[in-house]
Amino acid sequence: MSAFNKLNILEKRLEELDGATRKRDDYLEWPEYFMAVAFLSAQRSKDPSSQVGACIVNQENKIVGIGYNGMPNGCDDDLLPWSRSADDRLNTKYPYVCHAELNAIMNKNSADVKGCTMYVALFPCNECAKLIIQAGDCWDHTAKIISLLGRLIRAFYCFYFWGCLKSKFHFIVSVDCRTATNDYFNNWLLK
Repeated sequence: MSAFNKLNILEKRLEELDGATRKRDDYLEWPEYFMAVAFLSAQRSKDPSSQVGACIVNQENKIVGIGYNGMPNGCDDDLLPWSRSADDRLNTKYPYVCHAELNAIMNKNSADVKGCTMYVALFPCNECAKLIIQAGDCWDHTAKIISLLGRLIRAFYCFYFWGCLKSKFHFIVSVDCRTATNDYFNNWLLK
């Protein structure tokens, strides 16, 4: 075998090895990762009909809070109702269950969440939207969610949706009162 052929074989083998030592390109991007954490935390919920998770992340891509929907701390979830409907509202879960967004904010490990992004596995309700806004004091990122609750607060905050996980549609909540525009809401929410 000639030196030229040996060199070609060696180069080909090095290319094969080089391909095996390259970094993967199918890894999760940060938003996908944090959304997966939100979906994973939802699996802690004991709610038989809806499991929701939330994950708060700071600007350094560090998780600062995680939550899922469930009964308040110290309340026996075997004694409280999990029903979605009943003749008496007090016999449903709704007066008792704390939402994932509330729990993520209450479980935060930093003094404030200003500048953070909340990854949520479901649209925030009206009450959670207000809580998110209050907790973040106008979250610093561009808004990333459209929700029916946007109609309630459209004069102050901008919401739009952004899909992240390849197989699931989800929502990232991030509110910035500087980005709200009447044109945006007139074009989408008022139709």
